[in-house]
Amino acid sequence: MIAKIGRSSNLYGTLSYNNMKIEKDKGEILLTNKMIETANGQYTVSQLEKSFEPYLFANRNTEKHTVHISLNPDPKDVVSDEKYRQMAQQYMQEMGYSEQPYVVFKHTDIDRSHIHIVSVCVDEKGKKISDHFEKVRSMKVCREMEEQFGLISALEKETHLNSTIFKAVDYQRGDIKSQIASVVRHISSQYQFQSLGEYNALLSLFNITAEKVEGELHSHSQRGLLYFPTDHIGKKTGSPYKASLFGKKAGLDSLEKHFGSCREKMKNFPAKEKLKEKIVSTLQSTKDEKSFIKKLQNEGINAVIRKNDQGRIYGMTFIDHQSKTVWNGSRLGKECSANAFNEWWTSSLKPDKKEAEQTYKKWSSSNDTNFPEPILDRFFDMMDTESVKDLFEAVGGLLPSAQGEDYEEIDFYKRMIRKKKGLRKK
Repeated sequence: MIAKIGRSSNLYGTLSYNNMKIEKDKGEILLTNKMIETANGQYTVSQLEKSFEPYLFANRNTEKHTVHISLNPDPKDVVSDEKYRQMAQQYMQEMGYSEQPYVVFKHTDIDRSHIHIVSVCVDEKGKKISDHFEKVRSMKVCREMEEQFGLISALEKETHLNSTIFKAVDYQRGDIKSQIASVVRHISSQYQFQSLGEYNALLSLFNITAEKVEGELHSHSQRGLLYFPTDHIGKKTGSPYKASLFGKKAGLDSLEKHFGSCREKMKNFPAKEKLKEKIVSTLQSTKDEKSFIKKLQNEGINAVIRKNDQGRIYGMTFIDHQSKTVWNGSRLGKECSANAFNEWWTSSLKPDKKEAEQTYKKWSSSNDTNFPEPILDRFFDMMDTESVKDLFEAVGGLLPSAQGEDYEEIDFYKRMIRKKKGLRKK
């Protein structure tokens, strides 16, 4: 189970948000604590707000007095209303809010049910309730309740993108706004990415795309994001939604801060080289784009490939679900760039790696210096400039001419470098 704690100075707005779910038949009130009761058990926002007024009037100097907590069991957990009530009471007691007025809402607007708890963090004397080590304490309570109520542990569960916590938008299911919200509100806290392009590559896995909008309105500059639902091939399938509908984390300003933070974190990211090696080895061991994508998926990596109308690849992005990072191919190195994949998948001279390597080993162990030119070309077509250089440093001692003047070897090496440069320019 995951608990999320939010704070604000807008009690009415927080109550309105939760009450709106009830009005749309997407929620209900499960429990109230120290709240003014109504005759029929139904509440308006104003009636709910009255129970908190004495605490807010007594408030001394706490600006963000409203506490908004959500408790989110695993989607596979089956939680009854009674169990939700017990969980809410226990959580609030452990966190120091048992004597506070609070109301517990159950939401059913997405595939997994969950509860929201609204309260205030100032007591009846106006003193702020301590929030020291709040996150640590909250995690401890969640682990205890997972064991007590037989819930799936959030620590043991892998939070991969194909987890049911994040689901692709399905236009036919309706309520598109809620579907998009369930992804964009939380995805930036799970994954690291450095640009809007990388963010969109990640969103594309969930049939969502974000577009940047800039302009002027009433002499004031406007900038922000619009989110669109898409189909499985990335085509827009509905009207756009403003980022402001999904909270601050989905907005452009927050995301740009996230980009900058991730750039610093990912400069010397330990998993970068391993990811690069895995991509290159997968490319060399597969025959085409389809098998390449499938094999990477089995390794927990998604490849998002962008092509122009002529079918030429102009963008490669890789999403590593193990390290929770998103990489434009060129950030990993030229071997993972769009040009490299275009050359590999379209070149008619693509070598049979196994045949070339076996032939080379046989030749390198013999004294024959007249290596067949066609096989030689096919072998070196597999290699980049640095690989050619490394090869000659490694096998120089095997060549007879290396014991004295090796002008032929130097000339051969230069020819291979020119060959690779010439291929890149085409």
